[in-house]
Amino acid sequence: MVIAIDFDGTIVEHKYPEIGRERPFAFETLKKLQADHHKLILWSVREGELLDDAVNFCKEHGVEFYAINRDYPEEEKGANRHFSRKLKADMFIDDRNLGGLPDWGTIYQMVSKKMSYQDLLDYYESEEDDEDEYENKKPGFFSRLLGR
Repeated sequence: MVIAIDFDGTIVEHKYPEIGRERPFAFETLKKLQADHHKLILWSVREGELLDDAVNFCKEHGVEFYAINRDYPEEEKGANRHFSRKLKADMFIDDRNLGGLPDWGTIYQMVSKKMSYQDLLDYYESEEDDEDEYENKKPGFFSRLLGR
């Protein structure tokens, strides 16, 4: 998938125009998504030197993006009759998301399992129900026989 990721408030805490502290597990998750062959696009309101600072910060933390504020690396505003600031990504990860930004572990699970946040919650809830069902089961023949 092509995944567009916001910088301020998403990869780092929101301190614009400064660079905030890394959000827990952001870079580890981004590296894992790249290892899973997803194309990551940095999608930020930052421009010029502020954008360069964000890109360099990510590089220092081991993440280089497929493209930055564009659909593909070679895309140029003047050379593309169909250029649009709106990216053509399969998914957007942004702290301004409806419902807020889940933690990066949850984001990875949603991407890797191709599940919505609600689907993921339902999935974990059903696992808990299965565990409760297992714990509340009457002991089987061998458990009763062996006194377990």
